[in-house]
Amino acid sequence: MTKAQLTVIGAGPGGYAAAFYAADLGMQVTLIDMEKNPGGVCLYRGCIPSKALLHVAKLINESKESSHWGVEFQPPVINLEKLRNWKQSVVGKMTGGLGVLSKQRKINYIQGRAQFTGSNTLSVAKVEGGTEEVQFDNCIIATGSVIATIPAFEINSPRLLNSTSALDLPEIPESLLVVGGGYIGLELGSVYQALGAKVSVVEMTGGLLPGADRDLVAHLAKMLDKKFEKIMLNSKVLGIREVENGLSVKIQAQDGTETETIYSHVLVSIGRKPVTAGLGLENTKVKVTARGWVEIDKQCRTADPNIYAIGDIAGEPMLAHKASHEARIAVEVINGHKAEFAPLAIPAVVFTDPEIAWAGLTETQARELGIKHEVAKFPWAASGRATTLDRFDGVTKLIIRSEDQRVIGVGICGPGAGELIAEGTLAIEMGANVEDLKLTIHPHPTLSETVMEAAEVFFGQSSHFYRPKRS
Repeated sequence: MTKAQLTVIGAGPGGYAAAFYAADLGMQVTLIDMEKNPGGVCLYRGCIPSKALLHVAKLINESKESSHWGVEFQPPVINLEKLRNWKQSVVGKMTGGLGVLSKQRKINYIQGRAQFTGSNTLSVAKVEGGTEEVQFDNCIIATGSVIATIPAFEINSPRLLNSTSALDLPEIPESLLVVGGGYIGLELGSVYQALGAKVSVVEMTGGLLPGADRDLVAHLAKMLDKKFEKIMLNSKVLGIREVENGLSVKIQAQDGTETETIYSHVLVSIGRKPVTAGLGLENTKVKVTARGWVEIDKQCRTADPNIYAIGDIAGEPMLAHKASHEARIAVEVINGHKAEFAPLAIPAVVFTDPEIAWAGLTETQARELGIKHEVAKFPWAASGRATTLDRFDGVTKLIIRSEDQRVIGVGICGPGAGELIAEGTLAIEMGANVEDLKLTIHPHPTLSETVMEAAEVFFGQSSHFYRPKRS
């Protein structure tokens, strides 16, 4: 039997971060995962490969848009096999690097599937065969999430894609229907549109990216309306069946009208769900909610005092960086430190074109919570740097608490929004007020200036955008 001070189940951005940090603190660590190296869904089948492909999509789009600047390119020739290999090389480089880091930290890495046999014991079915028993003082569950599916749509067809198979680039569809207007579907839809597919989207709610700030989404929706063939809101898919030349999809519109259209491929992207099945949690004191998430407190501890849970399995938001920070909290608590996971802001980014990013409260959330607030917006049409990029489809938005002018939310739409949002997150965490942002000198000409200028707009003092002074 293997003995460890800490055992971590799952080697994604939460799991490997926990294992590495614990090892750095001098703990004896066992890390268990089905893959050869750490990385999890994020590195193998999610964040990293999708962003690699989105970078290619950006390059293709810019080559097409540059003609009116006086620079013309020949239409791109897509070598799909070479593109697949490049994407996979990115994944291999990162996961292989994590494997090296794991060995350098002398972590006991077991490739296999773990199942609890008690509150301090695990049985691991190893990939190479056989089982290994593990006894631990403490355990962190970081098994992540899997693709959510709709049983009625599960037909055995290579033309029916999910977020994993779509990243494998089986081929460039002539036409692609994306079922679900969330961030994964829109990102992958954007990749395939850039590669040459005619992309349509069907979304059950009244807008793309449900839950995101509508001011931000409006800019993205305007761009996607130009690029995509069709965006069907307040609509739902009633059925999918395979036909000779593709997949026939029956869609019901808001008024009840039903249409049936043939697409060469369909991508079903309706979200993800936590992984708890097969973990043997019934052999522990761990409690699971009706939605499948493991119940934890602010210290990431479950109802079983020796077992912790982090990341997607522990609740929303299901984001890699949230998991990584929870990992550090759990490890610190295990080491006897006074720590809890209580962020004021967790940034979220949608890597479409334009990008959308936000942190803290949205305007809608502030209203629902009854917080008296004001909004300051700086349109990128007034930004010198955005003008040099020929990109006016953006806005920087601040949500400011009225009583003390504290920044409680930041939203950004535009190229590079995912990089810019870190400043907004820091402002919220540090308790900055809107004047702090106004007085912080930002370099010119940059897109980061839009944060400062949004703060100036609040006071009616922006040099590049006029809004009457606050009364």
